[in-house]
Amino acid sequence: MNALHPKRALAVFVVPATVVFCVFFVIPVALVLGESSADGGAAFGRVLADPVFWRGLAGSLAIGTLAPLVSVVVGFAVALHLSRLSPGLRTSVAFLISLPLTFSGLIIAYGFILVFGRAGFVTLLLAELGADPAFVGSFIFTAPGLAVAYCYYLIPRVVLVLLPVLVNFDRAQIDAASSLGAGDARAIWDIVVLQILPSLVSAFALCAAVALGAYGTALALVGTQLSILPLLLYSKIAETGSDFPAAAALSVIVMGLCCTVVAFAEILASRSRPETRGA
Repeated sequence: MNALHPKRALAVFVVPATVVFCVFFVIPVALVLGESSADGGAAFGRVLADPVFWRGLAGSLAIGTLAPLVSVVVGFAVALHLSRLSPGLRTSVAFLISLPLTFSGLIIAYGFILVFGRAGFVTLLLAELGADPAFVGSFIFTAPGLAVAYCYYLIPRVVLVLLPVLVNFDRAQIDAASSLGAGDARAIWDIVVLQILPSLVSAFALCAAVALGAYGTALALVGTQLSILPLLLYSKIAETGSDFPAAAALSVIVMGLCCTVVAFAEILASRSRPETRGA
């Protein structure tokens, strides 16, 4: 049997990927862009003139900054610890940590309700210790509680991004810094953090993009009581919504925010790389 020509072999993989990319990304985005400009772009004006939009933007930026920041700090510590384990144990623990990525946002939200809700296991346990169940049980239904729920599936993303970098990191540099009198925290900051800064920035951007666009967890926990852009978008396409051009315009804005965060992070990461700084 004759071997495939290199160009034909490449086409075997490129053509299906291109079809999937066009069907599930290019065409939907083109349709949304067309819907948002159906009335000559007036939908963007209506969205920007709505005070609810600006409150939702402020809420999205707040939760899209704080939750990824906490996730990067915790995820870095977890990945650093995993990098010191044996390969077999590291793989097993990393598999368990990545399990939250297989769950949908609604399942995660209901899980948090069962554990931290007004009749949740942790809430009732803390009530036995004297805590106010009304206060503890209402926390998960607030903006900080939603941020905690976001961190549940953002931290595994950070770990998966940083773990390969930390596994291949030259630990002799840390030992050299310690031998010169640097403490553990100072050695990790000066030696590890500053060298893997591009990966940290990329992990933050990934988490920020996910937090800005996620709505399933927020919808199940806080409903429409919290002003964030995904919930505002949901309200425009729900049964009571009828302004589909405005909903399409809002979705374009959300998509633009996510793309801007990722692009900005890539620019910062490229400038932080040693070969770029030395150029």
